Amino acid sequence: MFGMSSSSTSSPSEWTGKTVFVTGGTGFVGSHLVDELLAQGAMVRCLVRTDPKWLQGLPIETCRGTLHDRPVLEQGVAGVDAVFHMAARTRAPERSAFIRDNVEGTDNLMKAVAESDGSPRVVVASSLAAVGRGGRGIVDESVALEPVSDYGYSKAVMEERLNTWMNELHLTIVRPPAVYGPRETDIYTFFQSVARGICPIVGKGAIPSLSLVHVRDLIEGTLLAATHPDAVGKTYFLGGPDQVAWHAVRDAASKALGRRVLTLPVPRFIVPTVGAVSELAGKLFGSYPPLNREKAREILEAALMCSNERAHTELGYAPGVDLDTGIRETISWYRGEGWL
Repeated sequence: MFGMSSSSTSSPSEWTGKTVFVTGGTGFVGSHLVDELLAQGAMVRCLVRTDPKWLQGLPIETCRGTLHDRPVLEQGVAGVDAVFHMAARTRAPERSAFIRDNVEGTDNLMKAVAESDGSPRVVVASSLAAVGRGGRGIVDESVALEPVSDYGYSKAVMEERLNTWMNELHLTIVRPPAVYGPRETDIYTFFQSVARGICPIVGKGAIPSLSLVHVRDLIEGTLLAATHPDAVGKTYFLGGPDQVAWHAVRDAASKALGRRVLTLPVPRFIVPTVGAVSELAGKLFGSYPPLNREKAREILEAALMCSNERAHTELGYAPGVDLDTGIRETISWYRGEGWL
């Protein structure tokens, strides 16, 4: 288990003895959230469809079902102090799948919370992808949402639906950018490439162009959003301590892996073709790859950097995992698990 940084302002006493309901607990970010809530003394209840994955063996209560099983959701939210909605579909070949899970599923959960006896704090994870081309440079929460991918579109529509619940529920939306850390499987493919000695980089890799947040910092911000009184009814970006350049990511990974790498510049005009070919190859092997046509569109057209200013000012959010430390820890975990 990777614990929270010592700078966390959400002390164990805030969660000791409290009951929380977590969706997406079997996934990358959600499983780290469950680990931290247990470490801080919470009684955790998780929505689990089939495979408990990272939750295997943990002292949690399991609610078997999906976001489309109303009785299961009612069971999950009954009597809880907080609800963390971390579940999301991040990859699919058709928009309808994103709408079903990310929009309709979220709405089902909000209805269950609204009709429950309690009044829990509710935190819903959205994404920087909801912004799309709505902003340039480093965006903040004031920018319009103009998503360029089906995933981003589903998150933007989800946020619009959530806005209708703001006056009825104690609700907060958090928007992380790209998240990395132990158990992550998408950015992991980049580290795999670096481990083989090749580092593909799109565009001018020396210029800061990306917001990256380590999962430990994201969990700290998520818990702040669930406890701070000023967070209710608000939306917050939760990024890392700095905007980063791909060359810095390359150098940190190269150092952590202990090997030299060859940088492979990828012209921007070729990215859509790479996405299409990757998607086609995935179909041949019965999978949908992390790099696909939708992801290629986000790389080229969407906002990739966000500001933490609002979260810092209002919640005291202060991400403390620097890039070198975060990548070193992440690669160490991958190696320990035999992933690299």
